Amino acid sequence: MKIRELTQEWEHSAKGRVTQNSYQVKLPLEDAARLAALHEMYPKRSVEDLLTDLLSAALEEFEASLPYQAGEEIIAVDELGDPLYGDAGPTPRYLALSRLHLKALIEQQKEQQH
Repeated sequence: MKIRELTQEWEHSAKGRVTQNSYQVKLPLEDAARLAALHEMYPKRSVEDLLTDLLSAALEEFEASLPYQAGEEIIAVDELGDPLYGDAGPTPRYLALSRLHLKALIEQQKEQQH
């Protein structure tokens, strides 16, 4: 979800899977003021939900902004017959690490439920 879509989401209030872990952050004063303004504008959303949604959207945009670097391996051929090279930039590593941590968090939740 893009950051610009958050206000629409907040109007409809969807929820996803959440971790049992909590994270404590200290915000710069300006960010805390902006967060308070958002909470006043969307009082049905908790401050924690607003932070979760903002962080989630920012991480998606971060992921989309990671630079593509053509590797040496040809992974496909386009409709014109030109080779498409695998990404040798930071994206594959970031995605692999994200999947690894997601798997660990899911296992952690399963263990806590039993």
